[in-house]
Amino acid sequence: MLARVRFRDGWLPALCLVAASLVACSRPPKIPHETWNPKTAAEYLDQREVSWIGWPVAARDHGTFCVSCHTVVPYVLSRQALRSALAEQGPAEAERKIVENVAKRVRLWNEVGPYYTDDTGERYGDGKPAESRGTEAVLNALILASSDTQGGRLSAITRSAFNNMWAVQLREGDSKGAWSWLQFGLEPWEATDSQYYGAALAALAIGIAPEEYRSSSDVQDRVSLLISYLNRESTKQSVLNRAVLLWASAKLPGLLNSDQQKSIVHELMNEQNADGGWKLSSNAWPEGWSLHSFARRRLRSDWTRQSGESDGYATGLITLVLQEIAMSRQSPSVSRGLIWLARNQSPEDGSWYSSSLNKRRSSSSNIGHFMRDAATAYAVLALTKDRQARGVNFVGENHWQ
Repeated sequence: MLARVRFRDGWLPALCLVAASLVACSRPPKIPHETWNPKTAAEYLDQREVSWIGWPVAARDHGTFCVSCHTVVPYVLSRQALRSALAEQGPAEAERKIVENVAKRVRLWNEVGPYYTDDTGERYGDGKPAESRGTEAVLNALILASSDTQGGRLSAITRSAFNNMWAVQLREGDSKGAWSWLQFGLEPWEATDSQYYGAALAALAIGIAPEEYRSSSDVQDRVSLLISYLNRESTKQSVLNRAVLLWASAKLPGLLNSDQQKSIVHELMNEQNADGGWKLSSNAWPEGWSLHSFARRRLRSDWTRQSGESDGYATGLITLVLQEIAMSRQSPSVSRGLIWLARNQSPEDGSWYSSSLNKRRSSSSNIGHFMRDAATAYAVLALTKDRQARGVNFVGENHWQ
């Protein structure tokens, strides 16, 4: 409350100062000249994919390799955006190999083995072949549908990927409409709540496919099952899962109504930190209070403390999603998110920081890079989305110094 001040003691100047402050606070912060470097981001992402493709742990039968939610999927989505932004003439070599690998596994769907079998490890239980098939089917469809956006039409191999996806969609039980999903007790992509994340990715894949496909009578019943599942289970989900749901709703008409979208937007805005970023550890656990979720927001499974900082994965994903549903960069939440991203790229390797929710990882190890891989890809997607919205092309490395 303003204190009443006598005029001769400065009442008018004081009121003017307060009024000016209120106006300034109502305006979004000005986004400074870009300080991030798309070239070094592309170099980081490319070398990480080369490492993944050649990693023996990722190797599968028939000379193929598995795709991952942390490294491969975000790479494919973001590398397209960088290719356009940097005026590259074609896909990067690693990008081309990933698409060819996925297409090969789609063609050999009835011959290749699942990513994991039931002897993967006793502690994770049975059902790994079905979980592997469900997960791979969704990721394959998303990768190929994303690749097809360059040509504007659904290719025959992508149509086959969608057919494989629909064939393993669950038709009964509590998860009717979703897919079996790999569960290794690892947040945010391979845990008990990750099935919802996978279903939201399936909705995203359908949404970016040409309209004539998603509206065809052949898939309408399947799409309806998926939409019912996503709406039925949405209130139980983590903030980040609902962020991916919101992203899918921007591509798939009828997934959410405007009130549902606004509710998620307000939730995301309320979680933004004072520095303009979002924190992974406080937004990656399912809704509802439990001792487990309370503890894991603070401690990893190895009893080390969760990171308390804003990070590239949460900030990149949420800033991207807010833009995807047509929020302007003039929105304070979007502009502050973009500022945080522009200021937090590593000058050493072009990446963005994020850390494991599950264990303290060595930053120099392959596994220790996984969260950084996802963070970098989603940071790139958010920042290039902003540039595209403003109709600004990247004009060379010197512009970014």
